[in-house]
Amino acid sequence: MPVRFFNQPYLSRVFKKEQEVILFGVPHHDSYSSAVIFQNPEFELISAGEDQVIHTGRITPVYRRIEKLTTRVLRQLIHRSLEALGADEHDSLPSEIRSRWNFPSIFEALWNLHFPEFPAGMSKEKFLEALNEFSTPSQRRFVFEEFFLFQLGLYMARRRRELIPKRRKIVLGSNVRNRIKTILPFHPTAAQKRVLKEILGDVCGDRVMSRLLQGDVGSGKTIVALQAMVVVIENGFQAALMAPTELLAEQHLRNMQKYIRETPYHLALLSRRIKGEERKRVLSQVKSGEVQLLVGTHALIQEKVAFQNLGIVVVDEQHRFGVIQRSELMKKGDLPDTLVMTATPIPRSLAMTVYGDLRVSLLDEIPPGRKPVKTVVKTETSRDEIYSVLRRQVQDGRQVYIVYPLIEEAEKLELRSAVEMAEQLQTEVFEDVKVGLMHGRLPSAEKDELMKQFAKGNVQVLVSTTVIEVGIDVPNATVMVIEHAERFGLSQLHQLRGRIGRGEHGGLCILMVDKVASRDAHERLDIMRTTSDGFKIAEKDLEIRGPGEFLGTKQSGVPVFHFGNIVRDREILELARREAESFYDRVSSGDDARQKAKLGRLINEWREQHGLIRVG
Repeated sequence: MPVRFFNQPYLSRVFKKEQEVILFGVPHHDSYSSAVIFQNPEFELISAGEDQVIHTGRITPVYRRIEKLTTRVLRQLIHRSLEALGADEHDSLPSEIRSRWNFPSIFEALWNLHFPEFPAGMSKEKFLEALNEFSTPSQRRFVFEEFFLFQLGLYMARRRRELIPKRRKIVLGSNVRNRIKTILPFHPTAAQKRVLKEILGDVCGDRVMSRLLQGDVGSGKTIVALQAMVVVIENGFQAALMAPTELLAEQHLRNMQKYIRETPYHLALLSRRIKGEERKRVLSQVKSGEVQLLVGTHALIQEKVAFQNLGIVVVDEQHRFGVIQRSELMKKGDLPDTLVMTATPIPRSLAMTVYGDLRVSLLDEIPPGRKPVKTVVKTETSRDEIYSVLRRQVQDGRQVYIVYPLIEEAEKLELRSAVEMAEQLQTEVFEDVKVGLMHGRLPSAEKDELMKQFAKGNVQVLVSTTVIEVGIDVPNATVMVIEHAERFGLSQLHQLRGRIGRGEHGGLCILMVDKVASRDAHERLDIMRTTSDGFKIAEKDLEIRGPGEFLGTKQSGVPVFHFGNIVRDREILELARREAESFYDRVSSGDDARQKAKLGRLINEWREQHGLIRVG
């Protein structure tokens, strides 16, 4: 077979007559000579008496080019490096764990990762399948090692924090219990009672609390957090709640003022909008202790904010904050109890990685009275019918959300935008009612005024981007239309859907999809149609989008694993967590100096890779 190489004249010095060569490539039909040829194939020269090849005739690693280092050169360098390695006395994975789970040594695993050989007793097809699924013993060893190291550091952080004695005493006396009862707007659910008991067990204990409160949309996280803050305030300490947006912070303040109107507490708001003399007054009252509960945005972590005796910190929708921001708020007090909350249902595998050093409380029960939300998927052909439904709802005194992925029309994407459609809906569909437009570029004052008008019922149709995803509570809003729903993540759709059905009339969520939406898009949206279980939706969303995109922010503290995949390898993740906790407890309480030295090396390695995550 003819072989042709382009632009590689040096090969005339490489190939010698009568030399044995292995060639690998895709046969190509040459239209000029009508022959089948090899064009720029991989090749390997066979030296006399040498039977080992690394570039051909085997399962061959392909590396991403590093500037001038081609995959071929990298393959040669790595092969030589592995040949130069000695035995595996520096294996970081404890030998008893390797033995228990039949993991190969680091030396053997590295060879098998880069230059795998077909194992005896297994067909080539099965082995290649295992390689592609990242499930060979060597691959599983590296997945486990990565998870083991990560879980070991998180567990160490939690255990050491639990040993720090709390410098304040919180007592849950009868007067405090009575105060809690006065602020409850409804009879608590069994889940709320259970979670509050868990939180107060930490708050009144002798160790500093670090707890995650996880609950689906409408499960009542805020009222549980407020009860915990009331207990701390009743004991003479201050509380702080940080929210990601001014809109959400102000809504928290309004709701809390409503709940505690029968108490003598002084609440205040601190955000970018609070300026001048008003800001000075709030800062002064916080420093003197006159303000017992401070609600705010990132403004809470500014240098000038000083508390007299901060006892508890609550961070809402916490994945929207970077780890540094959360850490700065915690530093405002003398080791305050910390409660982080999220309405994004987080699958167990992700919670174990992002929040592995936190104790977790789960609100898994919706308060009585919440009506179910019906979800339907519609295409453009149903638009007139949908507008008729919306008009009837408005005529019956209800209110409507219409959500778009864009603020203004994009040049290259045929997507409906919020600005364009707000004008069209006002002039062509809802001529007799008020249509409002909400998006992230609006000045804060305009957003606030618009939401006040919508809450009062003066605006019947609110056209919006995803700024209404969290924290907006208008019980009279019963219908939500989400345009281009295929462009949203499932968890984001679930959060948006949670804005309706909050009153006595139930809700209808209409997911509008593009006429050319793929079959995968329709299958994803079908999940929304068939279940309202946020955890099932989140699990599927995690599988589709991965952890970083799932949480909606790259600074969320999600660790970057090179080998492990928390969706694919969730069983190994669970195993690594158990082994890490057992290893730490056994070694830290024992007398084996060599084991303690190994634990110390592992902890140092963890600090280098993941240390920042501890503050999350």
